[in-house]
Amino acid sequence: MLLVCGLAGGTGVTGTLYEPGEEAPSYRGAPDVRAPYVWVCDSFYAVESGGQPLRLDDGVVRVAFERPSPRGFADRGAAVAGAKAHIREQFARIGVAEETEFVLTAPD
Repeated sequence: MLLVCGLAGGTGVTGTLYEPGEEAPSYRGAPDVRAPYVWVCDSFYAVESGGQPLRLDDGVVRVAFERPSPRGFADRGAAVAGAKAHIREQFARIGVAEETEFVLTAPD
């Protein structure tokens, strides 16, 4: 299991990359992903009202969450690149600049 964390705008987004031999979580409505590498991370977007407040460096944005949608990848390099692209997309959806610092960690 590899945690991929993106840091930008004073906040962070972390998702989980399940590697071969590890079982990604399943839940009602989740797609059946049969791939060696499976990425699972929240998806969210900015809303005018409702949602949850998220404090950023330049103020507060309200966000609503979508159901996580696991994505499968054939190899580790493509999986890490896909994870980073997903995190960059989430920041872009709430108006955070493209500059994203990434931290990859494996839990003990």
